[in-house]
This record gives sequence, structure tokens and C-alpha cells, in this order.
Amino acid sequence: MKTLITIEGSGKHCHVTRKTLDILYGEGFELVPKKMLSQPGQFASEQKVTVVGPKGQTTLTIIGPCRKADQVELSFTDARALGLNPPIRESGDLAGSPGCKLVGPKGEVEISSGVIIAKRHVHLTPEDAEKFGIKDKQIVKIRVGGERGLIFDEVVARVSSEYASFAHLDYDEINAAALFGEPVGEIIL
Repeated sequence: MKTLITIEGSGKHCHVTRKTLDILYGEGFELVPKKMLSQPGQFASEQKVTVVGPKGQTTLTIIGPCRKADQVELSFTDARALGLNPPIRESGDLAGSPGCKLVGPKGEVEISSGVIIAKRHVHLTPEDAEKFGIKDKQIVKIRVGGERGLIFDEVVARVSSEYASFAHLDYDEINAAALFGEPVGEIIL
């Protein structure tokens, strides 16, 4: 039996702390949801932030709600255009990553670290993880078909009752495999 998972593209985006949001948008400002995301409680907000690197700048959507740490997630293409060389990391693993300047309509913040390339990952509910025989933090592969079919290696499984079951790849990876529409991949243990 094949273990199939829906694949979503994860575009460049930013997570901010309450303190950073207050500086960027003004004291007590609340993010306005634009689109709910597949992960419960997460949303793309109406608010944007300008990320400034050594070679350029780009505008990113702020993902809500606020987090415990500021985090900028880019693809390699985005990072190179900004003159940054971030490591591939799981969300929240920010030690030793480069920083950047975040600019909003009311102020700006220099973050000393927090810029990463998100490690390929698959979110799983505990029920799906048990059904698939996958443990939290297990490394799996995801096979995709089509004209540019390939196997994505080094995909970390993240299991939590707070998740919905979806695989996340950045847009460099989505484009490389021509995964358009509503792509599905097979998890390989």
C-alpha cells in the first residue's frame, strides 16, 4: 500500500515576535488574516515586511500568529538575491543563522539571526504517523511522478496533534519537479 501525502509549496515568508510587530507596525497592532493555511491556527496576514540583505531587499508576508522568535524563511534563489547564505534548518533552529534588517511602516528591526532555508518536512497528525509507521523526527523520502519526477531525500517528519498532514517544500523544489496544481507524493521509509 502506498503512503500518499499532499504536497504544498512554501513561499518566502516571515514570522515575528510580539515585540518586533510592535516596532514594525506600532504598539498593540494585530495581524489581519488574509488566508488561513493548512496548519491549524496559522494564517498568511495582510501585513508585509521588507527584508534587507547585503545585496538587496524583498517583501515578505508575515505569517501569524506571533512567534517566540523572529524567523525569515527563504529559498536559495531568494537568499542569493539578497546576498545571504542561510543554513538549511528546521523551523525554530536559528542558532548560528545570519540576520537581516526587517522594515515595516512604523519602524525597523535588525535581527542578529533567524534567516533560514526551511528543511523539507512533512507535518503528520499522530493518527497518520501511526498509520504510516512514522515517528517524530524520523527522516523519510518523498517520491513524486510526472515529467520531472524525482525523490526528495532528507525530509523530516514532524508529528503533533497540533498539525494537519501535509508535506512542505520550498518553491525552488516545487518548480524543479514541476509540482503544480494539487500535487501528491509517496512517502518512502
